[in-house]
Amino acid sequence: MFIATLIASDSLSAGDISAAMDRLEAAGCAPSVHGWIDTDKAADIFFGAAPDAARAALEGALGGIDVVVQAVAGREKKLLIADMDSTMITVECIDELADYAGIKPQIAAITEAAMRGELDFEGALDARVALLAGLEEAVIERCLAERVKIMAGAEVLIRTMRARGATAILVSGGFTRFAEPVAAQIGFHRAIANRLEIADGMLTGAVAKPIVGSDTKLQTLLAASLELGLLPEQTLAVGDGANDLAMIKAAGLGVAYHAKPIVAAAAAARIDHGDLSALLYAQGIPRGEWVLG
Repeated sequence: MFIATLIASDSLSAGDISAAMDRLEAAGCAPSVHGWIDTDKAADIFFGAAPDAARAALEGALGGIDVVVQAVAGREKKLLIADMDSTMITVECIDELADYAGIKPQIAAITEAAMRGELDFEGALDARVALLAGLEEAVIERCLAERVKIMAGAEVLIRTMRARGATAILVSGGFTRFAEPVAAQIGFHRAIANRLEIADGMLTGAVAKPIVGSDTKLQTLLAASLELGLLPEQTLAVGDGANDLAMIKAAGLGVAYHAKPIVAAAAAARIDHGDLSALLYAQGIPRGEWVLG
């Protein structure tokens, strides 16, 4: 048995659900029953066959509505591995540091290409950090205070999952000086990220090795699953860039969040319209059970 969860960024109507049922029927998915998770906001449709056809039939078919298709078994997850930049926060920290150095367009172009999968992540990170050589260390704290904003839905997602017994780990290709305070604020159990090398109060232009990249994210997912005794279907991974693809593909539910095309195309689910609280609806958790603040 499978579930198609419809999640509205604005409002979900009975007509939207009916249209989705018709599409599933036409695609040979054998829809059966449906029900609200939260009235006018999120609903489940249960169906018996062809989940790939269901996703093809529903994604993008209903304006402003995200669709998550998955098996009923293992729906609520016990492990979340999450990216940070442009996923748990609204910015790319290295681009914002570059703005203080007066070279944001130059570095942002490299960041965008790397996130689209057009450049090797590790090499692109080394190249960008090298351009920051000589930037005062104090700028990091200024950037954290002035530019870094928590993504909508991030805190309620992590705090709710933790309250229900899940483990949450932030694994970022960004930097510890951002990831550690962000993880603490949102409520993650721990954070893994790259360490900027600093000498005499200045960035040296180097990042400590080995670089936290795609393989680190994947290995963190696999190691945490083993440590916690979890099956793959009990895991969730979310990110937006090419360096998130390996963990997204390996997770029981891999989610592309407002993601680059290469990630959105490869992920098992995508959130294009809503905020991160959509991942609670994807697990069948209604708003009345969310942990706020």
